[in-house]
Amino acid sequence: MSGETSSQEGNGKVSRVIRIGTRKSQLARIQTDSVAEKLKGLYPNVHLEIVGMTTTGDKILDIALSKIGEKSLFTKELETALERNEVDLVVHSLKDLPTTLPPGFTIGAVLKRENPHDAVVLHPKNMGKSLDTLPDKSVIGTSSLRRAAQLKKRFPHLEFKDIRGNLNTRLKKLDEKDDFSAIILAAAGLRRMGWDSRVSQILGPEDCMYAVGQGALAIEVRARDKDILEMVSVLHDPNTVLRCIAERAFLRRLEGGCSVPVAVHTEVKDSQLYLTGAVYSLDGSDSLKETMQTSIASDNKVEEQVDERVQRVGVTANNMPGPAQDASEKLGLDLANLLLSKGAKEILTVARQLNDAR
Repeated sequence: MSGETSSQEGNGKVSRVIRIGTRKSQLARIQTDSVAEKLKGLYPNVHLEIVGMTTTGDKILDIALSKIGEKSLFTKELETALERNEVDLVVHSLKDLPTTLPPGFTIGAVLKRENPHDAVVLHPKNMGKSLDTLPDKSVIGTSSLRRAAQLKKRFPHLEFKDIRGNLNTRLKKLDEKDDFSAIILAAAGLRRMGWDSRVSQILGPEDCMYAVGQGALAIEVRARDKDILEMVSVLHDPNTVLRCIAERAFLRRLEGGCSVPVAVHTEVKDSQLYLTGAVYSLDGSDSLKETMQTSIASDNKVEEQVDERVQRVGVTANNMPGPAQDASEKLGLDLANLLLSKGAKEILTVARQLNDAR
């Protein structure tokens, strides 16, 4: 395989070296290490090397960030390394990966989902309070249009302002200044960082539905590397895969992305997959929300052979039954079409235009 090297061990055995690309933030590194540990447990003879990617040139970085956002930039950077065979696989937060991947790439594993909900982290002076009990005009920090749209509607006494940077930066901004009464972050990231104690409130679906893929880690690989695909595929968590295929199909059909407020909630119960999806205007005053379900029961027949061409919204899961994956994808499409028939396109178009004008 083109991207893989090997090293001679003392006992004369050749051990494969597989390089894993990661962003250099603390959370990205923690997530990558957790995947490396799982792979090491499953394949003790494989030597794993972690390669930290960093974007070069501050000026270029500033321009790029203003155009496409930090996460998109690093995603592109990592995909370039994958394309050039500098790394063999890349660990991402699934919610950062577009619903259509560039040709030649695929998501070879979607790991068991952490808590996908959002969490409230309070300024130390507000300990013991909740979003409900914070004083009028308290300022809440979030960089997500999806969170702001839902929470403005649900908590009209609060004000919402942008807060940027990685988790460490945001917590520092919260704690060391008086600009924010609280910030909203993904519960999964806080848990992975070991910061559970900072969570004062988990927002349930009635307060704030989550982003597509939130809480799940994904491993991106070159689609042609069948042995790497096969190697990482054992990390697929079947329920998470089906939920995320439905969520990603919903988002792709709506042509949504980070620049529009789209939210989801999924659940698997008694061989049924339930998907709730919603779109919002930027201030949350206008919204559409519906729930649909489908059967994902199957006879457990898996795809016969590894076929890298079989991708569903960027995910290759040849070791799982195809019909259940197809049903999940169709559920996402059907729900999106239902919302589109009720005027979702107009809501999202206005939201996108207003956001671009900001």
